[in-house]
Amino acid sequence: MQQGAPGAKVTLMPRRLVKYLSRWVETRRDRWYLRIFGERLMHHQLWSLNRHSITAGFGAGVAIAFIPLPVHTIVAVLVALYWRLNLPVTLASTWVVNPFTAFPIYYGAYRLGALLLHHPTRYFAFSLSWRWLEHGLGPRWKPFLLGCLVSAIICGLLGRWGLEFGWRWVVRRKYRRRCELRANAVIRG
Repeated sequence: MQQGAPGAKVTLMPRRLVKYLSRWVETRRDRWYLRIFGERLMHHQLWSLNRHSITAGFGAGVAIAFIPLPVHTIVAVLVALYWRLNLPVTLASTWVVNPFTAFPIYYGAYRLGALLLHHPTRYFAFSLSWRWLEHGLGPRWKPFLLGCLVSAIICGLLGRWGLEFGWRWVVRRKYRRRCELRANAVIRG
């Protein structure tokens, strides 16, 4: 999506994108799929771009991504609504687990759970069938779920704290840069 004068190529910045999404939701809030959330969906903190809302939403979304069921979007919306986290960031960060990354992430969670429970890890081939759920995943569900839980907690906290650290580092760097420019302008001027 582009904005600006005809012929000028200006990309949509994150702040503008969040405002655009907020307006989009506002115009459609009477539709049945948004009406179930009521006025809570229009709360300003769900669409704000402050550090707390963004970093907490990112951490929550990464943690939600470790749920081994295809309910990430629903859980992310409910968590963002309940704790008033940035909704677009919470939803987008659940996409850490996608069709390309699901197998390595869930296999790593299984290995972690097996390590914590002192279970021997076994090779298993995935097949989308009821028989595989009974015999392939059945004996391995405890280490798998424990690994998903521990991975969700660790990766969610690391994601939030890492983004928090990065955000603060960038703000400090910009502040120092402005101070240096001001000091150079005073010396020259």
